Amino acid sequence: MFFIVFVFICLRGGSGFVGRELTRLLRSKGHEVTVISRQPGPGKITWRDLESNGLPSCDSAVNLAGENLMNPLRWWNESYRKDLFSSRIDTTKALAQAIAASPEPPHSWVLVSGVACYKPSLTAEYTEDSEWTPFDLLSKLVKEWEASALLPDNVSKTTKQVVIRPGAVLGRDGGAMKQMWLPFWLGLGGTLGSGRQPFPWIHVSDLAGIIAHALEPPVDTPSSSPQVFNGVAPALNTNYEFTKEMGRVMRRPTVFPVPGFVMNTLMGSERAVVLTQGQKVIPKRTLEAGFQYKYPDLTSALKEILGS
Repeated sequence: MFFIVFVFICLRGGSGFVGRELTRLLRSKGHEVTVISRQPGPGKITWRDLESNGLPSCDSAVNLAGENLMNPLRWWNESYRKDLFSSRIDTTKALAQAIAASPEPPHSWVLVSGVACYKPSLTAEYTEDSEWTPFDLLSKLVKEWEASALLPDNVSKTTKQVVIRPGAVLGRDGGAMKQMWLPFWLGLGGTLGSGRQPFPWIHVSDLAGIIAHALEPPVDTPSSSPQVFNGVAPALNTNYEFTKEMGRVMRRPTVFPVPGFVMNTLMGSERAVVLTQGQKVIPKRTLEAGFQYKYPDLTSALKEILGS
């Protein structure tokens, strides 16, 4: 738990799915939250405010910004690709620069990126210690995104840097579930591609909890390198297992598999790969840090989300 009663969290992306859950969690603990938003309002500052006045006094900063990778209203084209990069890298760089320029930088700086850095495999297992190099567009995005968050050495000596890499985020109010619920409710749910691909996932409440856990003040002198935590549930599930469990909880059949070539046609191969391939991601450091999951398995997570 925090050592300070009121914590100002400069939370870029605070009005989004994960941001709403994190804000609710922090405020329930008595912390004060400031959100960086496009529009001004109570408890908010705008990007123009940040550029003009610098970072407001805060104990921690979080960046959750980013164009929705699975936005069904946008075709997978060059403009969309540019927005995926700029919405993440430019905002992260601006916030990191504001932290570096602050006369009293926050004690913790957290970036939430993604597991797309790990190369898809049916057999390989990845922990936070796994080495990786970019191999496609999305892994290149994660590489540049995380690099844009790095603080200069003089600031990193006092500000703890943390990177959290979540899998598919599941919850009632958004994320992957928002697009899957209707087909499953209509009885049209099914596996994606072969169904054998790993499906790293996390309940939105647990992701918010991991972020809050990472915001605690550093006990020792911070490292110049970020601490990395895999923001995934400890269960290692495949797409087939997820599909069948979701169908069971919803009491709906799951007999309509979607072939990989259909996904590629509908979404574009670079975006479809997120769903048709996967990685076995283990939250080794997350567990070692003492984080206690509320929803460590699919059954408990899906029952909470679907209201069964």
